[in-house]
Amino acid sequence: MTMRTVLAVAFFLLTSLLVTSAQAKEAAPLSDDPVVEARMMAISEELRCLVCQNETLAASRAELADDLRKEVRRLIREQKTDQEIKDYLVSRYGDFVLYRPPVKPTTWLLWFGPFVLLAFGVAALVVFLRRRGQLTAALPLSSEDKKRAEALLKEKDPK
Repeated sequence: MTMRTVLAVAFFLLTSLLVTSAQAKEAAPLSDDPVVEARMMAISEELRCLVCQNETLAASRAELADDLRKEVRRLIREQKTDQEIKDYLVSRYGDFVLYRPPVKPTTWLLWFGPFVLLAFGVAALVVFLRRRGQLTAALPLSSEDKKRAEALLKEKDPK
């Protein structure tokens, strides 16, 4: 095979992958009722994908997210309120399923942990900088060190 043929095959494979991924669209809704779909999307924007963790349930394409969206649709058809649906999912998966979990003793670490870590980091930095400043201020140059520094400066100075 010539280099030109190899490049042509590689180009064809790459463009076919790009075209296929560009044609991928959002999954078709499973419900014919646009009211159910709109409500499901609104609720799933407030829920976390248990697999992806940094995505909402609405944005996730994981299989578990699909199952949870089906479960939300089923609960909507059963005439459950939004809060009842969220409470049901929290009872099964814990507060972690909520994208914005409530502030309560079991979630204090989640809510306040980053600020506590930031405060400890700032305090450690201040202590480190103060100690370093005291160490450098406490070490005066000896006369021999001064002579050596002057000699180095004279070597660098072309005058």
